[in-house]
Amino acid sequence: MRFPSLYNGEKPVFSFEFFLPKAPKDMGRFRETVVELKRLSPDFVTLTYGAGGSERSQTIETAAMIKHEIGIDTACHLTCVVHTKAEIAELLNRIAGEGIENIVALRGDMPKDRDPIPVEERELPYAIDLVRQIKERGGFSLAVAGYPESHVEAVSPEEDLQHLKAKVDAGGEWIITQLFFDNKAYFDFVARARAIGITNPIVPGIMPIATAKQTKRFTEMCGTSLPQSLLDGLNPIAEDKEAVTRFGIEYATRQCRELLEGGAPGIHFYTLNKSRATTTILENLRNT
Repeated sequence: MRFPSLYNGEKPVFSFEFFLPKAPKDMGRFRETVVELKRLSPDFVTLTYGAGGSERSQTIETAAMIKHEIGIDTACHLTCVVHTKAEIAELLNRIAGEGIENIVALRGDMPKDRDPIPVEERELPYAIDLVRQIKERGGFSLAVAGYPESHVEAVSPEEDLQHLKAKVDAGGEWIITQLFFDNKAYFDFVARARAIGITNPIVPGIMPIATAKQTKRFTEMCGTSLPQSLLDGLNPIAEDKEAVTRFGIEYATRQCRELLEGGAPGIHFYTLNKSRATTTILENLRNT
């Protein structure tokens, strides 16, 4: 199935993102989590990409396992920052060989176990270069990343939005946003995107709060703001893990309801390979 066809306005599209387990010992629990979330009938799931040597194979093998053994339509993330064009061509052939038709095309970050490759020495320095190579090959539908509060490396919001427009023009068919906690940032982003001619579905990426420390670390890394209303509710309970989890579920439920009521075509949940929050939030949404 080509996932862009799901965004037809008939109903909200719910999708989940999983990350590749770092250690083989974690694969059993990972599989259990995916099976637990399957009962929610997500429209599709995505699997993040491990750019390291053995992780390349594991990413494709794990995505194939989710698709063929567990039975959920799956998109592979693919990053290009460390790859040559020949390596990407080989990876695309392997992904296609597993019957996977959808890819989330990203630049990616340099793995921490190697020295950075200067931009001028990379064959595929930016996500748009990956999008172009995949579209030239054919056979896949592509999602690209959007940043409601701009990419941390962007010179300006305007420049960042032009980069998104270029990725869409090169072949990106739907947009999944970076996580955010302020819905105004999403709605403003969509309005600005529409104003410059981006008509593709823009799907909000939502990460339920798991711990106060983790949330603040993630937002610092990706340049996402934390609304004062969130901080006012989170700070007094920051050391109470169960209270934080409940608060995170309640906050994300309200956030998702407002997004859907405001016209968002669906929700892409960053699950962090956990089932409780995503399960409760989606059940809340479907029961109202």
